[in-house]
Amino acid sequence: MKGLSTAASTLLSISSLGCARGGRVVLRDLGFELGAGQLLMLRGHNGAGKSSLLRCLAGLLPWRAGSLQWCGDTLSPRDPAYQRQLVYMGHQAGMSDALTGLENLRFALDLMAVHWNEARVQAVLQVLSLSGVVTRPFGRLSQGQRRRLGLARVLLGERSLWLLDEPDNCLDVQGEQYLGDALDQHLSSGGMAVVASHRNLVLPAVRVKVLDLSLALAGASKNEREAVC
Repeated sequence: MKGLSTAASTLLSISSLGCARGGRVVLRDLGFELGAGQLLMLRGHNGAGKSSLLRCLAGLLPWRAGSLQWCGDTLSPRDPAYQRQLVYMGHQAGMSDALTGLENLRFALDLMAVHWNEARVQAVLQVLSLSGVVTRPFGRLSQGQRRRLGLARVLLGERSLWLLDEPDNCLDVQGEQYLGDALDQHLSSGGMAVVASHRNLVLPAVRVKVLDLSLALAGASKNEREAVC
């Protein structure tokens, strides 16, 4: 579906991205575009660079080469104008085990300068089946509950670009359904997402691009690296 990126206005454009970790090249000459309502699904074997790409996009990992354009402007990944538009969800929760789930969530939203809307917060917690556990210390929550709380932070963050690293990890069938619904609603409202997942999230195919980083790491041609589903 080559017309996918032209059907919607391009908001995020990455070109010639290169990245190395521990002296080893993990990404080279990588490029893609995303427009409103589109999702880029990252595929590839372990070590192919999925987490590294997400961390690069989040401004957490230095780039060796390449450029990022947001709404037509060339910006650093750490530029506040770009950072204010994204929310990142990594492998680690990034929350304190000593604080309750609710305290962690309030702290995270404060850092993002997001107004605490009690009604909205409670609605999201109810949808994610977290209302009965958020007053417990985060360290006492199950892995699935921790993942759902991370998803709550994403949903409440009011960001247009979601960067999600295996967000379905440790989720049960119900949790996966919540995640799929959340992504669908986000894309329907004009948001964008870059998602690494080993599972097949159920999403409208017309909105999804697939980038296979195993091919990119092997030095495949640009057309192969940007295989679009």
